[in-house]
Amino acid sequence: MASLLTDPLFEISGRGPPPNKNFYYFAVTKSDVIWRWWKISLRAVDRYSKPGELRESHQDFLDNTWLQSEVSMVFSRRMLLYTKALCEGHYDYLEHLSDSLLLRIINYLELEDVGQLGRTSRRFRQLCGSDEFWEQAVRRRCNTVSDEVASLALEVGWRCIFFTSKLQLQKLISRRRLRNEEQEEGQVSDPDKKEEESPDESSETSQTSSSEEESQPGIIPDLSLGTGTGTGFDSSSCCDVDLDPNPKPEAGSDSSEPVPDQFLDDIKHCEVETLAQSKTLSNGRGDCSTESDKTLS
Repeated sequence: MASLLTDPLFEISGRGPPPNKNFYYFAVTKSDVIWRWWKISLRAVDRYSKPGELRESHQDFLDNTWLQSEVSMVFSRRMLLYTKALCEGHYDYLEHLSDSLLLRIINYLELEDVGQLGRTSRRFRQLCGSDEFWEQAVRRRCNTVSDEVASLALEVGWRCIFFTSKLQLQKLISRRRLRNEEQEEGQVSDPDKKEEESPDESSETSQTSSSEEESQPGIIPDLSLGTGTGTGFDSSSCCDVDLDPNPKPEAGSDSSEPVPDQFLDDIKHCEVETLAQSKTLSNGRGDCSTESDKTLS
């Protein structure tokens, strides 16, 4: 058991009681006792004072009444009695054991004894109320613990699992299973809703753009010449005559037949009219019919 003891066996530090402002350190090792102090004062006499240290064996500490009175004044009489017991060889092995080892020991106690043990010290209260202890208690009393019970214990705690009846536990697991299924269905249905809403949004945007164009008749979108599709300006809408100044002869007609002068004049007139109307549309000013009348005049 002596191998379980750590060195130092006990140590504590702190400031003295008012009006004392000095700082003290007290430790009990396996072989001796250490007492250190740092003098803190605003007086010029104590400005250059150095820290002090007193090191004694266990037997010398038990015989030194002055040092015992200092320890009692700074750290209370309870600490003095505890350190004297350590110097006499009465070791507190439980305080030096690890938490995992203490939990294994506590699991062999009855629940009533566990409640009484949790009232003895702060450390045992934390151990007796920890999830590690109640998890070991559940696994020790149950043959098998399913994954659903373990996942439920992460939400409600192992102590709640221990004190819950089997029927109530089954209800909690079924409710949790239904809630998870509903969440999964909601996650699956969200992308489908987005896909259904996306075509509606595109149609709404197209309708909004068309309504804006109809509500503002004075503003004409950017139009370009040519016969392309879309909103481009079609030159064939103003004149059905081909704009090629040198038209190809139709099949079955005599290629040597001269082209009448009136036909060439019509072609030039139509070309001038088309260019003037396209400029008017690109600038977006005035009425198309007015500009064409001016061109014709």
